[in-house]
Amino acid sequence: MNQQLKLPQLTRPPIAIGIIAICVLMFLLQGVSTQSSFGQMVISTVNHMALWPITSVNTQPWQLDFQPWQLITYGFLHGGFNHLFFNMFALWMFGLPIEKMWGSRKFAEYYFICILGAGLVQLLVQYVSGGNYPTIGASGAVFGLLLAYGVTWPNAKLFLIFFPVPIKAKWFVVIYGVAELIFGVTGAMPQVAHYAHLGGLFFGAGLLWRWGWRPGMTWS
Repeated sequence: MNQQLKLPQLTRPPIAIGIIAICVLMFLLQGVSTQSSFGQMVISTVNHMALWPITSVNTQPWQLDFQPWQLITYGFLHGGFNHLFFNMFALWMFGLPIEKMWGSRKFAEYYFICILGAGLVQLLVQYVSGGNYPTIGASGAVFGLLLAYGVTWPNAKLFLIFFPVPIKAKWFVVIYGVAELIFGVTGAMPQVAHYAHLGGLFFGAGLLWRWGWRPGMTWS
């Protein structure tokens, strides 16, 4: 008896496109003027979406307390056009092929686990270091997607703007991960949440491990 091949279930539009649309919308809302009561309400809501430290000391009126939902909502906010553009470009470049391969449900589970993991690592780092600033951005999830792309298509060639030489995806993951670790330890570019990026990478690796992946399948 013939059996039909079960294809991954995809939403319309794809989850990745929906996330991009929400991030762009939130970025536009972040620029709303506070001269009106509506603008003040919007900015207040946006500020509550950022990830605030558990031990936040409210020395300024704009500083807020940590809330559990921030472990997800911070990933929809960005600190500038370049921050938004490069994260959304990476989500489009890596996320769409992964979602097409895995299906929307599995993709969404992976993406938000990476967001959550990056946020938890960032909270831990801020607790240890005494950092008292909010965290925003989808970069932790992007690092998780980069790993997933490197695992799924390890020998795919990537061309980078700052390194215009083709490099296999599996080695790009290693190079980028080591660079983030060095930046985090040395304190280079302190405005960037390097450990959150690594958190997304490691939580993504943990979920891939649970699904049956082993490093030897990629780096052998």
